[in-house]
Amino acid sequence: MPPLLQPASTWATRPGRHIVSLSGGKDSTALAIYLRDQIPQLEYVFCDTHKELPETYAYLDKLEAFLGRTIHRLNPQRGFDHWLEMFGGMLPSAQVRWCTRKLKLEPFEAFVGEELVWSYIGIRADEERSGYISTKPNITPVFPYKEHGLVLADVERILHESGIGLPTYYEWRQRSGCRFCFYQRGFEWVGLMERHPEYFAEAKSYEKEQVGERFYWRQRESLSELERPERVAQIKREHALRLEFERKRRPDRPLLELIGEALAAEDDLVGCDICHL
Repeated sequence: MPPLLQPASTWATRPGRHIVSLSGGKDSTALAIYLRDQIPQLEYVFCDTHKELPETYAYLDKLEAFLGRTIHRLNPQRGFDHWLEMFGGMLPSAQVRWCTRKLKLEPFEAFVGEELVWSYIGIRADEERSGYISTKPNITPVFPYKEHGLVLADVERILHESGIGLPTYYEWRQRSGCRFCFYQRGFEWVGLMERHPEYFAEAKSYEKEQVGERFYWRQRESLSELERPERVAQIKREHALRLEFERKRRPDRPLLELIGEALAAEDDLVGCDICHL
């Protein structure tokens, strides 16, 4: 692994609690591994929506065994369905992200309380995003990857050398988070339909129309429209074209990065910083 650019004790000796929030994705997982021996008192937290992919839960179990430490699972009783009922059946969207607030941010801040906390965030040096910055004065964000100049290749190397590897859902999906995240691209929805038809059917069951309103996961179309054979074929064809374009444009880049670029090019929605780490 890359050497630390400052003594490990600089972080470990800071007073207060030290916490890594895990999403079940590659970046936060690699960060937990990277910091494990540098900060012995590090705590690990996962905010469970109760609607994660089985691959995500399996990946977290694998990480927990590697770390030899408990990953605190928050939201033991109030998952997605509870808050959906509280919001009158209104599905979350990019405009109303109640899922992020109720299932990620508030549970983490409740877990932290009023204690002094250093929150370690897995945003890489090759990314242009800031992630969740708590407004609570007792929570201070720390960005180890940015401080140490670690990029995607370093994250992949950390996961490979640890034996954890990448989450298996990266074969068809580039984001962690709940299985029907509205930020998913069309190709990812198709992947869910083909890999986990029962969860795709569940996602469809949440969609509904009523007078003057419609609650779809995707603003442009319902999942019933998306699953039509001709639409699935179109989504796959367009994804293949975007991926080939990225291959030619950047032939030296790893496949994982090219797939991410191809998915990002599908539309202009920016993913959730909380769930995508």
